[in-house]
Amino acid sequence: MTVRTTTEDATRAAVQAFLGYRLTGDADGLTALFTDEVDWMLADNPGVPWIRPRSTAAECAAQSAELAAHTVPEKAGATVDTIIVEGADAVIFGRLWGTVRDTGKSFDGPFVLRLTVEDGRISRHHLYENSRSIADACTP
Repeated sequence: MTVRTTTEDATRAAVQAFLGYRLTGDADGLTALFTDEVDWMLADNPGVPWIRPRSTAAECAAQSAELAAHTVPEKAGATVDTIIVEGADAVIFGRLWGTVRDTGKSFDGPFVLRLTVEDGRISRHHLYENSRSIADACTP
């Protein structure tokens, strides 16, 4: 089990770094944390400016800044309820909310984020969220 523990420790460390960089808006830290090419999945939502296809480390890191640019900072946030790590995979359960700057409308709902870590860097980012609530908040 030594290999598994080492892998899980590296996964946990990458997840904690990811959450820290997201919290502080550290785009350089996020860019360095993602692999050059990322398996990024987030349900298509063309009416939401920060939700779009991404695949490079820089594109993935930019999502955080794009979200911040389109929401009211004091009316946005997230909580993490549970983090499960098994080998190179981590699943984060939580809740996110915000108010869209252009419309003044709010969104709120649970999320699940699946991350895969390879050699200390995130290679998979699959986010499942209340996309309907977000789309409604972005609609004038």
